[in-house]
Amino acid sequence: MKIALIEPLGVPEQTIDELSAPLKDAGHEFVYFDTKTTDPVELARRSEGAEVVMIANNPYPAEVVAGSDALKMIAVAFTGIDHVGLSACRERGVEVRNCAGYSDVSVAELTLGLTIDVLRKVGAADAAVRSGKTSAGLMGTEIRDKTVGIVGCGKIGCATGRLFKAFGARVLGYARHEHPEAAEAGIEQVSLEQLLAESDIVSLHLPNNDTTRKSFGTEQFAQMKDGAVFINCARGAIVDNDALAQALNDDKLAGAGIDVFDMEPPIPADYALINAKNCTFTPHVGFLTHEAMQHRAKIEFDNVVAYVEGRAQNVCEL
Repeated sequence: MKIALIEPLGVPEQTIDELSAPLKDAGHEFVYFDTKTTDPVELARRSEGAEVVMIANNPYPAEVVAGSDALKMIAVAFTGIDHVGLSACRERGVEVRNCAGYSDVSVAELTLGLTIDVLRKVGAADAAVRSGKTSAGLMGTEIRDKTVGIVGCGKIGCATGRLFKAFGARVLGYARHEHPEAAEAGIEQVSLEQLLAESDIVSLHLPNNDTTRKSFGTEQFAQMKDGAVFINCARGAIVDNDALAQALNDDKLAGAGIDVFDMEPPIPADYALINAKNCTFTPHVGFLTHEAMQHRAKIEFDNVVAYVEGRAQNVCEL
């Protein structure tokens, strides 16, 4: 069986060699491309003849899936799979496996980091020091005794809720289905309407799919408390970012911490949210820690080993 890893995984090549050794020892052909590309022609070339294609978070469009005759399984080194041409996977019966759970801690910690930055004006304080200014205008706000709303009570949402609980916050959670893990984490599960009305901080932790895309917009921001803070380390396409910019500029919201947009950085200079008031931005780094990269590489290769051995593991519903 030919297995092609067609982009880097953010780990040393030695790690790739170690993780791929069991596959090669079992007689499978393994090829590795150590550069990124978004060119469909090049993606098709790298995928040629491979039954298993391994990717990370770069797009793998439907046209490439459709044209890869040997393809049977796509191993995705990411939690979300919305960057894969899923329509073509469904049509051709191509299986997709993801690395759910690899970045739970890293995303949860960045969520807390962005929240602290917004509440304590860390970016503005840094700029003040560098420009010879004082603490004037830098009065902050504590997390303790605030109400935090977690929208999406999956593993990352629950991990984030636990961290907010450790800071002394009351944590509410909303999910379409009740999650026992949320209750175990001390998250009080409520309706979305109650969560938005009562939360001082709202943190988004939903996947991007047909039911969630653009689901958080003008109506939801209007339901939030005046002066609340909004954090998004999930998927940018879930949010109407023009509506978010308007809520910030109208002082409906006191601030926002945003790691994800409805496009991958670089973000155009005229993008409305980039020019909104009281925002802290990071360029989609929630998943990007040394520990998470090692963890996801291990999970991705484990998924491939499971596939060639005929075992179901981290198989995604399409």
